[in-house]
Amino acid sequence: MTHPFTGDRIVLRDLGFYGYHGLFAEEEKLGQRFIIDLECGVDLTAPGESDAIGHTVSYADIYDLVKATFEKRTKLIEALGQNVVSALFERFSDIDWIIIRIRKPEAPIAMVRGEAAIELHRVRPN
Repeated sequence: MTHPFTGDRIVLRDLGFYGYHGLFAEEEKLGQRFIIDLECGVDLTAPGESDAIGHTVSYADIYDLVKATFEKRTKLIEALGQNVVSALFERFSDIDWIIIRIRKPEAPIAMVRGEAAIELHRVRPN
């Protein structure tokens, strides 16, 4: 058996969204930028050999689902991340594991440079 989080993957990085997730009234009212990095463990052998779209998960479909899930407000970015993971597992049976990082460059803390982020590592439930 392979170890989780190894092998082939579909990667979407630096996906930018504007949203209203947060605990503070200003965050809910004004919103802010969020950046999402996503890795989905998918066996890419078949599409690699066939060169045919029908043998893989489309990264465009992954993006569309991430965007739709992102638009449902949450207080915590941990909950947002879990909602994205759950939606991806539900929709795409070929995804075995997911690593998602949600970055908040304008988090309401007094930093001159940098960003706050969370990262979830999830394996498909049996």
